[in-house]
Amino acid sequence: MSVNKVILLGRVGRDPDVRYVAQNQPVASFTLATTDRAYTNANGVQVPERTEWHNIVMWGKNAEVAERFIRKGTQIYLEGRLRTRAWEDRNQVKRYTTEIYVDTFELLARPTNVAPAQQPAQQPANNQGTGNAAPF
Repeated sequence: MSVNKVILLGRVGRDPDVRYVAQNQPVASFTLATTDRAYTNANGVQVPERTEWHNIVMWGKNAEVAERFIRKGTQIYLEGRLRTRAWEDRNQVKRYTTEIYVDTFELLARPTNVAPAQQPAQQPANNQGTGNAAPF
């Protein structure tokens, strides 16, 4: 038995990049920032704020919702699983990336830097994904 579960709450770092693969299936990818607050521990040492960036991938209906409603700065809660893939760059150097494949997500807040005319007319409260995960 094994468990591969990721839960993140953060802000979108860039607008989703949506493309269509085999049989016109949408795939959305974007970055998500999660930040640990700065604090001072018991012995007076100050620990600075720390931001982690995550590569997010959504398939199918989730990608369609992402294309319509997710923008840079949107706060989202998501659940998914880790996937690592490898490729060779132009210099034949093997590269790796770890991505979060989203199963479900919830939009929590619209971005604050988007003008009202650019914001979607409505935003779904919760999107239960289909769990589609196709290989690249």
